Amino acid sequence: MHHLKGRKALISGGASGIGRAIAAKLVQEEVATAVADLNLTGELPPSIQAFQCDVAAAADVDALFANVQASMGTPDILICSAGRGIHEKLTEGDPEKWKAVIETNLLGALRMIRAFVPGMLQAGSGDVVLISSVSAGHAYTYGGVYAATKAALEVVAETLRLEVLPTLRVTVVAPGVTDTSFFENTISGFRTAADIGYGAMAPEAVADAVLYALKQPESVSVNHLTMRPTAQPF
Repeated sequence: MHHLKGRKALISGGASGIGRAIAAKLVQEEVATAVADLNLTGELPPSIQAFQCDVAAAADVDALFANVQASMGTPDILICSAGRGIHEKLTEGDPEKWKAVIETNLLGALRMIRAFVPGMLQAGSGDVVLISSVSAGHAYTYGGVYAATKAALEVVAETLRLEVLPTLRVTVVAPGVTDTSFFENTISGFRTAADIGYGAMAPEAVADAVLYALKQPESVSVNHLTMRPTAQPF
């Protein structure tokens, strides 16, 4: 495994939950780290640069690109962790809410890829990490729209892998139930990690998986990691 010291990372959705846990781990590895998030209310390590950005808004991503280029240059680690949940029945749900989830979970990641990956390719090396979900491979009631965005994200990831090899590595990390504020902040349909009933992983466990992939020798690409609480059946 190689050291990450001296690399530069940008994390969307990096001010809370899994994204924040990844950011904290990268700082420990002496990676110059920036986060982009719609809400910058939580405390972050002082060494982290923070940019307010809604990845669902093209203008915000354009501004983020300009700000990141000016402050740290082209990142060589891009982590797309921004995401929103929704829990609605397909025959009763609100298409405008569905659109908001698709704009964040899928188009948001695509906007980040389109903005930052060309520079990474020009630089000649780098890593793209996309945070997916076990739901990408498992349909469940009231989860159709959310699961569809994650399934599409994994198709995007594999397509990107083929388009950027051998210059960049692409990794998908697909967690199961994780103990973050994700469930409380779903657009509709309130649940908590506890009431799902399978137990929950700490976000730091997911962050450790991301670092495992990033620390592999450059000749080794970890393309997909699935992790879940041991009691979670899917």
